Amino acid sequence: MSDIKFGIKQTIGALSESPKGWKKELNLVSWNDKEPKYDLRDWDPEHKKMGKGVTLSAEELKKLKDILNEMEL
Repeated sequence: MSDIKFGIKQTIGALSESPKGWKKELNLVSWNDKEPKYDLRDWDPEHKKMGKGVTLSAEELKKLKDILNEMEL
């Protein structure tokens, strides 16, 4: 399996933190030198290791925001 290149272009915010220091974060990330996308996943404190996550375009993030705003919590 080839290495995946990534660069965090902007940290938007952290949703939670585990006892081991991993944080679930929303970031703007460039994967393999491509256009940055919004990314939600767990990151280790040094941002060298990551968990599984979801990557969204700006349009997908806007749609998710609309869906969340319609929810009653």
